[in-house]
Amino acid sequence: MTSGHPILPTSIIRVNLFRPPSAKSLKQLQLVLDNSVAMLYPPGWSTWRARVVLCWGGTPLDLWEVVVRPVRCFEELRYQDLMRQHHYLGFLPKIGETLWYVATWREEWVALLSFSASALKCAARDHWIGWDFRHRYSRLKLVVNNSRFLILPEGHVPNLGSRVLSLCQRRLASDWEETFGHGVVLLETFVDPQRFRGIVYRAANWVYVGNTRGFRRTRLGYTPTPQSPKMVFVQPLQANARELLCGATLTPPYRLGDSKMMLSADQMRSLPSFFSEIPDPRRAQGRRHRLSTVLGLAAGAILCGMRGYRAISDWAQSLGPKSRERFGCRRQGGRYVVPSEYIIRNVLIRVEPAPLDRALRRWNEVYASEDESLAIDGKTLCNALDDQGRQTHVMSVVGHQSKTCYTQKKLAPCL
Repeated sequence: MTSGHPILPTSIIRVNLFRPPSAKSLKQLQLVLDNSVAMLYPPGWSTWRARVVLCWGGTPLDLWEVVVRPVRCFEELRYQDLMRQHHYLGFLPKIGETLWYVATWREEWVALLSFSASALKCAARDHWIGWDFRHRYSRLKLVVNNSRFLILPEGHVPNLGSRVLSLCQRRLASDWEETFGHGVVLLETFVDPQRFRGIVYRAANWVYVGNTRGFRRTRLGYTPTPQSPKMVFVQPLQANARELLCGATLTPPYRLGDSKMMLSADQMRSLPSFFSEIPDPRRAQGRRHRLSTVLGLAAGAILCGMRGYRAISDWAQSLGPKSRERFGCRRQGGRYVVPSEYIIRNVLIRVEPAPLDRALRRWNEVYASEDESLAIDGKTLCNALDDQGRQTHVMSVVGHQSKTCYTQKKLAPCL
């Protein structure tokens, strides 16, 4: 036991009392704990289990009085300064979907937390969830990463960390849906075993699922050699989290727009080869990008959920050097160059639809997962009018499990 510390001993103490203790026993226990722990007995506890209240600078700190709430706008600078001063990773700015929380005790700040977007890839997490490659990318928004957790120097008292985590995960799903328009079903975090053992997460009933391989993502991809592997912990926010993430379809509260997928390296390399036999409608003079590359990039962007020429172009521009090489992009000045929005639009407007449809069907036959059932869906193209002013009707065959469109057929005009 550490003596002389004004707040806490170094070890966590659990006291179980099944009958009322005598005054002498309480006095001896208080002396052993060096006056840092007081025992309270709430009414109605049939087993007389002790409730430990730790001292905060001489004042009893009751864990039941700790409150977790989002950081207010005028408090963000203070939050950033404290993270920068006391967290070994420093301050993490708000990027994309991010929520900051503060744990308070009688208006005093005792802990800080940050929740942000989940990791793009994590083999240990993905194996625990059990989802396939196609579903992972479209459902990553249902997983949230606890990117920062800081207990301030004055707040190092036993059980405070697990209490704060428990309070935070109770309200996170509703806060996330209110702020970003969709719920979450699973939390994840990474712990550096060279610094910590993840005891706080284990105490809060988080599940250890394995270690990462140690590669770190950078602007140019991933580090060539592994560094320090991290421990991976997850916490389901509802009992059926794994079943929901692995299901063939999502229920409306968790459905996030159009279906999408994440392309593997092999799929990126294969896409242009399926378009190599399509005739190029452009003039030979001035061609700077192969037709197969432009169509491969456009198909890859649409498979990943992009819609519209601008979104396809932005997706292509966001690709790293290795991804651009896999698509067969032209190399210029020591870097791979992707086609512009104008080139993508010009190609998609002028290319023959029948050969393009056949190429996409061949790619689906190779890479689409096996579907147990198919759905036939019809759409009326509102702005596609023929010479007589009649609209065109298109029928599509879509797989229930993979959500892959196997083929489309233009039918007779609707009257």
